[in-house]
Amino acid sequence: MNRFPLWKNAVIAIALFLGLLYTLPNFFGQSPAVQVSPLAANAKPDNALRAQVAAALLSSNISATGTSMEASSIRVKFQDTDAQLKARDVLEHALNPEGQQPAFVVALNLVSNAPLWMESIGALPMYLGLDLSGGVHFLLQVDMKAAINKRIDSATSEVRSQLRDARVFYAGISRDGNRITARFQEPAQRDAANKLLEKLFPDFILRSEGEGQDLSITLTLRPEAYKGIQDSALKQNILALRNRVNELGAKEPIIQQQGEDRIIVQLPGVQDTAKAKEIIGRTASLEIRLVDEEHAAPSSMTEPAPFGDELVVERRGVPVFVRKQVVLTGEVITDASAGFDSQSSRPSVNISMDGKGARIIKQVSRENLKKRMAILLIEKTRTEAISVATIQDELGARFQITGLSSPKEANDLALLLRAGALAAPMEFLEERTVGPSLGAENIARGFHSTWIGFAAISAFMVAYYMLFGLISVVALAINVLFLVGLLSLLQATLTLPGMAGIALTVGMAIDANVLINERIREELRNGNSPAASIFAGYDRAFATILDSNVTTGIAGIALFAFGSGPVKGFAVVLVLGILTSMFSSVLVSRALVNLIYGRSRKIEKLSIGNTQWREEAPPQ
Repeated sequence: MNRFPLWKNAVIAIALFLGLLYTLPNFFGQSPAVQVSPLAANAKPDNALRAQVAAALLSSNISATGTSMEASSIRVKFQDTDAQLKARDVLEHALNPEGQQPAFVVALNLVSNAPLWMESIGALPMYLGLDLSGGVHFLLQVDMKAAINKRIDSATSEVRSQLRDARVFYAGISRDGNRITARFQEPAQRDAANKLLEKLFPDFILRSEGEGQDLSITLTLRPEAYKGIQDSALKQNILALRNRVNELGAKEPIIQQQGEDRIIVQLPGVQDTAKAKEIIGRTASLEIRLVDEEHAAPSSMTEPAPFGDELVVERRGVPVFVRKQVVLTGEVITDASAGFDSQSSRPSVNISMDGKGARIIKQVSRENLKKRMAILLIEKTRTEAISVATIQDELGARFQITGLSSPKEANDLALLLRAGALAAPMEFLEERTVGPSLGAENIARGFHSTWIGFAAISAFMVAYYMLFGLISVVALAINVLFLVGLLSLLQATLTLPGMAGIALTVGMAIDANVLINERIREELRNGNSPAASIFAGYDRAFATILDSNVTTGIAGIALFAFGSGPVKGFAVVLVLGILTSMFSSVLVSRALVNLIYGRSRKIEKLSIGNTQWREEAPPQ
């Protein structure tokens, strides 16, 4: 009656082992570190760079406690922040000599002290939020007026180019605020222009005005188009920021929209505010160049480039020679959107250019049919060919990039084309640094509050329910173990609200054991035997426990769906805590009770507080 089958005990034992294994990395703490990342496109750290870093530190008598090489960076750990700061200065001068373009990003960071064998099996500590690990926080405001001006300026040039290409004669085109006015002298020309522009500019409202020879068409942005431009500018800037903060090595950076025109950037673990601000606020540019078809394709990135060429690398890591002469810059690209080629039904990217760009690309493509053209993303000394395509036909203001492998690649390329440079300038409204010492203090306070609450609950449970109270406390401790292990396995970001969620879970999880214990006591008062009372207590309390946890879970899911930032973090911990508390309160505590009482054929008494049942001896 009160025995689990072998498979249930095995499941509980395996869960305990995994929970302990994935919880352990969180107790090793973090060490101050310096992170070195190559700036060159698709460059990877190697043993030569690692040796250069070690030699620079050795020459300055700076001792490191450990060095690790990851996919995109080398991280060197130190005993304290003083050694970390000295090492940062030494490596900055050694790797980026004065008078030369910087080739590496040297940034401060925090690195886990967990053993490498744990990392190899995916046992990693939880990511800590800004309020726990320290880091930098920026609030940026996007200049939406500049984004709208850029769109209207591009539309003005495109209107002029489209009318000229269609041989629709006009008297003049001007811009007045957010309105574009095209003037005509003949009604037929105005009607032809109206028909053409109505098709090419769906985001504008067209209105025909004037009489006689003073005729005009006024283009005004639709109200919904303003919203679209603002949303697009925010998305482009957020994408550009994500690409840039990757160089800082921040784990789980938070980059999200706030309001209509602001962006929050939080970089946990990054201590170098100046370096973070430099990378986030820097400008990028797009260039269109021709590929050198006269020389053989390079075999590696170390091959010298011919005169007049530059060696760059494609997104897939393939080196290619491109001409140094710039055909066009990204300023002429007015829009880029993902779609499908009408002929092959393969993913493609549709590009729109302004009038100036259309004229240049038309001439260049006519003279270079069946040759390749590269679109380059340039940030300081970092140059990457985000697209290399063959010119199949004469290009105009609108053309396609085809040959992409998937819709996701097409969408990413379209976003890169739009977000190579920031869609609109940004201003730093707020910046602050949370030091690691303050983060450590927050962690200590959070753990103290959790353990104090745990100790108070434990004292009450043992005093009131005796042995069953002790079993409940052990199940509660295992519940915390499961919750921390699950958060670590999912690589969730723990913040102060998340720690509040853990403390709340401790208080909620004990409710289930209280219900079970009270149900067992009630069965004993009704005259049932101890074995029957244990069985009935767990069986009949389960429905009540399930109902209470489902209602709390619904509230947690609602918080996650409609909340943001810290609220979502709290909701995640709350929902996961409900799952772990159900498992520990019902299965783990029952397994412990079975271990103590389940093997006895005849139970003399139950230690469960004031109600202690004793089986009376039968009459003689």
